[in-house]
Amino acid sequence: MRDGRLEREPLTESAGEMIIEGRNAVIEAFRAGKPIDKLFILDGAQDGPIQTIRREAKKHGTMTRFVTRERLDQLSETGKHQGVIAYAAAYEYAEVEDILAAARAKNEPPFIILLDNIEDPHNLGAIIRTANLAGAHGVIIPKNRAAGLTATVARTSAGALNYTPVARVTNLGKTMEELKKQGLWFVCADMDGTTMYQLDLTGPVGLVIGSEGDGVGRLVREKCDLAASIPMKGDIDSLNASVAAGVLAYEIVRQRSL
Repeated sequence: MRDGRLEREPLTESAGEMIIEGRNAVIEAFRAGKPIDKLFILDGAQDGPIQTIRREAKKHGTMTRFVTRERLDQLSETGKHQGVIAYAAAYEYAEVEDILAAARAKNEPPFIILLDNIEDPHNLGAIIRTANLAGAHGVIIPKNRAAGLTATVARTSAGALNYTPVARVTNLGKTMEELKKQGLWFVCADMDGTTMYQLDLTGPVGLVIGSEGDGVGRLVREKCDLAASIPMKGDIDSLNASVAAGVLAYEIVRQRSL
């Protein structure tokens, strides 16, 4: 970190996702430690290199999809995919410890935003932007069933991705348990929860936001200490995930400033 800016450069000059095609190229990408967000493999392929790729993907917790040759042909930029295409993240991921270190560096109680099943990259980018502006020390996302740090996320964050560490973890619930041992407690967004104005949201806190369709998953919800609802006065019953994250994040900001 230098002058408040994370030294984390895009993996390509355009800050876009790196598309890696071909069996040897994908194997070497895994072994070189490149953060692979998504992996597409020809359905039914079982030869040695494919098995090696599958083992590497499992070891790194990479989301893997088995698709038709037609689908791979559509995704391919080279026409030489050999039955496998990988997408590497546009930006390097941080570690959870980097987020805690950022809080310690500012002598502040940790404020972390955790996202459960946010698949829309525009929402992820907007939440990272809000996290930065609200003074959150970082964002934690799961490896599976969630958007990664793509070019769209980078653009939507309007530069905040350069300043806000984003950690990607295999098991969000387990990560929450580990953070509880370090003094954090967790509040999730839930329409059936207690109105946010009635809750004490100060101290070392993790704000958990779920997807618009399903909300926070049951296993993650059970790890939360409180559930916060946002007062609604309109004719529809829910907010966009990034908007909900913004409203709750700034209630935390408000309470911390009292």
